[in-house]
Amino acid sequence: MLYHLLYQLIYRSYGSASESYFYKGLNVFQYVTFRTTWATITALLISLLLGKTVIRKLTELKVGQEIREELSEEHQAKKGTPTMGGVLIIGSVIISTLLWAKLDGIYLWLALGATTAFGAIGFIDDYIKIVKKRSLGLTGRQKLLGQLVTTLAVWAVLYFLTNYGWNLSIPFIKETADTNGISVIPAWVYLIFMGFILLGSSNAVNLTDGLDGLATSVTFIAMAALTALTYVGSDRRWAEYLDITFNPAAGELTVFCGAMVGASLGFLWFNSPPAEVFMGDVGSLAIGGALGTVAVLTKQEFLLPFIGGIFVIEALSVMIQVSFFKFTKRTGGVGKRIFLQSPLHHHFQLAGWKEPKIVFRFVIVAILFALMSLSTLKLR
Repeated sequence: MLYHLLYQLIYRSYGSASESYFYKGLNVFQYVTFRTTWATITALLISLLLGKTVIRKLTELKVGQEIREELSEEHQAKKGTPTMGGVLIIGSVIISTLLWAKLDGIYLWLALGATTAFGAIGFIDDYIKIVKKRSLGLTGRQKLLGQLVTTLAVWAVLYFLTNYGWNLSIPFIKETADTNGISVIPAWVYLIFMGFILLGSSNAVNLTDGLDGLATSVTFIAMAALTALTYVGSDRRWAEYLDITFNPAAGELTVFCGAMVGASLGFLWFNSPPAEVFMGDVGSLAIGGALGTVAVLTKQEFLLPFIGGIFVIEALSVMIQVSFFKFTKRTGGVGKRIFLQSPLHHHFQLAGWKEPKIVFRFVIVAILFALMSLSTLKLR
């Protein structure tokens, strides 16, 4: 919005021919780096300024977190803490992005739409669990159906309204700035691949959201890395220098990613131990959906496991635990566990680690994964 008003309307009309420093100063709005920086700052400030109000409103609505009985006493103490705080993240991201991004790119609207749609699924799930007092919320099939419909909608927009290349960009293999990728596949096959990416990322973030500040901190790190990757892939000079696919249509996604970074950091102010508010499924599913969607739009699908390595580990711990339990029960009659409890952060919690130590160590690993993802830019 500000780009169209201050740069295209005012600067183009008056600034280029004026000697006024005010008008000439508006020229900075054409640069995506400037707008990304301020989108980050704006989302952060919105989160900080509205955080207490949102928490107070959630408290008044008695939207309190329910805690599973088998979790530790340390976890039980969190019962009743306001949840569904993810609406603050989503709202901050949308407002900040609309303020600072160019609004004429379909990729940007796809990212905003997918994030909102995944968030809506989480909102309905939270609402049923907490407000309607139905412990299970949406059934697994209902939640999965909503995620699949959202994925299909993203694919359909790409298929019918864009020149999206149905290709896979593989890390460590050199490309050129003028190629559209290195491995072209049929669009319907890519739909299956896209479903795996979007459903996997949204549910992985959801599983990670179990300790104060954990999912929010990892989101901040992952989105910061994705912001850098999105920027270099949408800038021809960097794309040519690094031998990666040049995708100018994804340029404004940098602003969106920056807004997500700022919103996550602002939410962490209230979600850090001891948490004053939890993001709930409305936040975790929206964040996971945003990560997956941006990865698809920027051809970073194969880097996503590095960008969000902690999310992958948490999801794998649940899959391994459930699979091993079912296998041992079917073969030996008694189900056995590999971890004390899954997701993995609960295993360490039951092993005696204090919650802040788990969060800080997971954050260190998340930073390592993010650095690994950025290192691939020079390993092609």
